Amino acid sequence: MNKIEKSWYEPVGLITLLFLPLSALFWLISITRKQMYRFGIFKQFKSDIPIIVVGNISVGGNGKTPFVLWLYDFLTKQGLSVGIISRGYGGKASNYPLIVKDNTPAAEAGDEPKLLFHRLKCPIAIGPNRQRNIELLARDYNLDIIISDDGMQHYKMARTIECCIVDSERQFGNGLLMPAGPLRETPARLKSVDLIVENGGQNSNNYTLEPAALRSVKSSFPVSESITNGHAVSAIGNPKRFENTLKKQGITLLSSNHFRDHYPYTAEDFTQFGNDNILMTEKDAVKCSEFAKANWYYLPVNAKPTQAVINKLTLILKEKGILNGL
Repeated sequence: MNKIEKSWYEPVGLITLLFLPLSALFWLISITRKQMYRFGIFKQFKSDIPIIVVGNISVGGNGKTPFVLWLYDFLTKQGLSVGIISRGYGGKASNYPLIVKDNTPAAEAGDEPKLLFHRLKCPIAIGPNRQRNIELLARDYNLDIIISDDGMQHYKMARTIECCIVDSERQFGNGLLMPAGPLRETPARLKSVDLIVENGGQNSNNYTLEPAALRSVKSSFPVSESITNGHAVSAIGNPKRFENTLKKQGITLLSSNHFRDHYPYTAEDFTQFGNDNILMTEKDAVKCSEFAKANWYYLPVNAKPTQAVINKLTLILKEKGILNGL
């Protein structure tokens, strides 16, 4: 996390004040753009397949990916055929849209889509043009619903349902729009979403992250032996949550190492650790499997929403006609 990002979660200081004029400009541009779509000046793309957006109003580390994993499983258990679209942030492919496959490297797909496919093995289309992503899935697969991993602010894409994920620990930082603060939109935006889900916290509409057994970065197999220590390495929005989870499992951290979110690891980044154990998130692991050593491990986590979230989501799906007759 750089100095600007740190300032978002600290008392207002000089950095924040210097960026306030740019935040005002950001607000003006974003609200004008939103109104252009609202009044039909800019045309939306409306898919024949229902779209459920999982997004947020702040940048980085809110916990969308665990919720998307849970949501996919939940929807498929209702008998729905589900696909996923994503911007594929951090990935660089020669052609878009791209369908993620087993042999698609994270460098092309982006770490989050690669993680999703690693877990779900489902249709995932990535690329900067969400309309083309949707059209590709609709052409090649018989889907009942599509999850958009992020995209709340992509107003060109009409959506059926919006789920906003909020980090219970960091909330909205200093409450200011970028770049003076972490917000893409003001908290007033939450009034228009269908479902607000907190990552952690005491809100009735929340989910907790439950860690599973450590797995080998190299093979993805579960680890049978007990791992007592290692260097924590992460390139995620909120690394402290990951490190605290490791500590709660009785693992001693030899060091904590933070890279910028979506950082493209190379083997050289790990030479400093010699032959010590390395501990990372699943999102990090999909970028390191090709050069990982035998004693590199990752910690999968699973979202467990409250019954209130499940009930609310079920009601929304029925109201939108998505679950009717199933």
